[in-house]
Amino acid sequence: MQSVKKIGLAIGLAWAMSTPMAAYADGELVEYVEARNEMNPPPSLPLKRFDRFEIAPLGMDAPYAGQRGNELARERLQANLDLRVPPILKTWNESAASAEAPRTLKIEPVVRHIRYISGGKRFFGGVLAGGSAILVTVKMTDAASGEVIAEPEFYQHANAWGAAYSFGGTDKAMNIRISEMVASYLTDNREQAVGGRTGKNENNRKDERGKS
Repeated sequence: MQSVKKIGLAIGLAWAMSTPMAAYADGELVEYVEARNEMNPPPSLPLKRFDRFEIAPLGMDAPYAGQRGNELARERLQANLDLRVPPILKTWNESAASAEAPRTLKIEPVVRHIRYISGGKRFFGGVLAGGSAILVTVKMTDAASGEVIAEPEFYQHANAWGAAYSFGGTDKAMNIRISEMVASYLTDNREQAVGGRTGKNENNRKDERGKS
């Protein structure tokens, strides 16, 4: 009987921890875990109105900065962003017509919330280590005027069961998906301001498609 209770308790804990937990930090950090909406609004104007594009290194605020697992996740996300975004911006910068006063767009990605289960914790904790989640905002500002033309947010998570089954593979895959979404938002809004997805409820929609 005791063994049955222990198994039930373990399952209950795993279920509770499979959903990313909220952050309760002070300061400029957002107070929600996932994106507020399923779609990001479009920028105030198409990105082709700018002549030059500059992207800052990925930032991360306290209390997440300085924590080993979070810093590792930030480094991996930075590597994925470097793989996908700078080549796009390089092409745009090289193809822009020369102008006496080129209009520059500053792009500033920041990790606003993160709960990342490292490989070691996942190996030893498995499903009981809980789920991973990351929320990134990307502020886009006219460098000359300081006007913010867009600040989309991008959310991804890996539930505890999938992450444990993949030995942490889905934890790491979050970084790939976030970088792909940032790159897509930029390219999709180049010619026309159309907005883009945030990542919220995407797993739910996949589950619904799988049942149909």
